[in-house]
Amino acid sequence: MPARAQRLQCTHHIASHNTMSDPFRPSARHAVFLAICAGLTACGSFDGASNRLASLVTPYQIDVVQGNFVSSEQVALLKTGMGRQGVRDLLGTPLLQSVFHADRWDYVFTFKRKGEEPQLRKVTIYFKDDGLDHFDADALPTEADFVASLDSGRKAVKVPLLDASEESLQRFPAVDTTPEPTRVLPPLPASYPPLEPASP
Repeated sequence: MPARAQRLQCTHHIASHNTMSDPFRPSARHAVFLAICAGLTACGSFDGASNRLASLVTPYQIDVVQGNFVSSEQVALLKTGMGRQGVRDLLGTPLLQSVFHADRWDYVFTFKRKGEEPQLRKVTIYFKDDGLDHFDADALPTEADFVASLDSGRKAVKVPLLDASEESLQRFPAVDTTPEPTRVLPPLPASYPPLEPASP
């Protein structure tokens, strides 16, 4: 038998032997396929559970305050002819100040809180010859009303009583109130030595 035919017959024999002697090869493929399917199913159920959990637990959202708050008391102090620095001292630095509109300053304030309508207020200042000409302003709250609106959505907290009783004060040592004796300083010298040595 030629050598080439012998090699082909030997190769065919080894291939057929490996196929017959490995009866678990198809089941190993099935096991891998079943493991992949189980993993995908688990991911789908985990995703569904996380979506249900996210619908039950809502994340905490902070209050968002942007811009310059301008109160009605501040606007009442604006006077025609007031300089730019005076307006800046009274209302603060404007939020919008354009190079193309140098005679116009815009003070914009927004306040967003979860579950409430966002607040938007705007004050526009117009200058003429570096003096206040006129201004446009939305309905502005007083400072007290604004502070009350900030605390309206929060839970009331009981403020502790900060009054110490006589018995609690007696537990602390008494404070020595006698004044310290004044120290007498020595008299100042009549002359001081030169800072630099004299030149020869």
